[in-house]
Amino acid sequence: MKIGLVANEPSGDWLGAVVLRALKARVPNARGIGVAGPHMQAAGCESLVPMEGLSVMGLTEVLGHFGELRRIRRQLIRTFLAWRPDVFIGVDAPDFNLGLERCLRKAGIPTVHLVSPTVWAWRAGRVRTIRRSVDRLLSIFPFEEAFLRERGIPVRYIGHPIADKIPRHIDPAPVRAQLGLPSQGPLLALLPGSRVGEVQRLAKPFLETACWCLERHPGLRLAVPLVTSTLRGIFTEIRQQTAPALPLTLMEGHGRELIAAADCVLTASGTATLETLLMKRPMVVGYRMSPLTYHLIRSLNLVKAPYIAMANLLVGRELAPEFIQNRCRADAMGPAVLGFLEDRERVAEVRSAYQAVHDQLRGNAGHRAATEVLALIGRDVS
Repeated sequence: MKIGLVANEPSGDWLGAVVLRALKARVPNARGIGVAGPHMQAAGCESLVPMEGLSVMGLTEVLGHFGELRRIRRQLIRTFLAWRPDVFIGVDAPDFNLGLERCLRKAGIPTVHLVSPTVWAWRAGRVRTIRRSVDRLLSIFPFEEAFLRERGIPVRYIGHPIADKIPRHIDPAPVRAQLGLPSQGPLLALLPGSRVGEVQRLAKPFLETACWCLERHPGLRLAVPLVTSTLRGIFTEIRQQTAPALPLTLMEGHGRELIAAADCVLTASGTATLETLLMKRPMVVGYRMSPLTYHLIRSLNLVKAPYIAMANLLVGRELAPEFIQNRCRADAMGPAVLGFLEDRERVAEVRSAYQAVHDQLRGNAGHRAATEVLALIGRDVS
């Protein structure tokens, strides 16, 4: 069995690995090639180009990389048309993968898209593109299925693989010991994103917020995980310019473990808000995008969702305070962070709501995804 796969960033790499392992458990001689990070490569996927080459976000940011992204997509189309995989699985990255899927589907290659594009939140016109591009869409959030089905998309809700992996209850003490962090004192985790542009825009306001909080809460511990040497270099340079004396533990990866160890998390919007929800930790969400991208989104009224953080969308209310663009600053985010550190009743309310969502998202997603893929291509093996 030949499987084409493309992911473009760390969370997609992890999701793709879950599905590939589930497929190989059912079809041991399955082989995957495409674009993969370390998790998918460890699961047996050969990467044709570095995954980082596709890791671009934002309307205006993509324009600067458009030529290279188009070249990579054309290269992949040629490769897959020659190799003829039994199925192609695009993992998230809809702006890149849907065009690739559409070309492959026209050539008779079955296509699966893992993770629904956020058409329920913005750019609803992409529904037409999805219908033309995919034979099966695998949704990981329950509220998406009815929306997509009503619009003629062949969707299946599989649950979320991360919800399967994370235990219902996590004791932070052994996690702190594992990470070499002090066992006593409140811990604030700073997660300024997994992309270069995110760290460039968020490191400074996150560091300034940490300084603001430390001045008012002297016993506060601070730590930040960064997944690549490139991101560590960018963050370190901004730290030297912004807060060189700030006592901060800089970690190589281990983001999920740090969330589990923390009393509060200051995070970029993205997969980290879901992981923080699943670990039942209170969070404050900060985000900045390029000024032009933000202006276009606001002026064209592109965003329809009431919140930007998936944690808030899943709960249905703003339990995680959101500070976007000009509000992403220390004097706004700092009080929100200290509010969680000082209000136990509020933290208990957050954890209860997050537990209910976690239970809803659990469901052996990898196995269910593999079942859908195999059924689509007529290999419905047990």
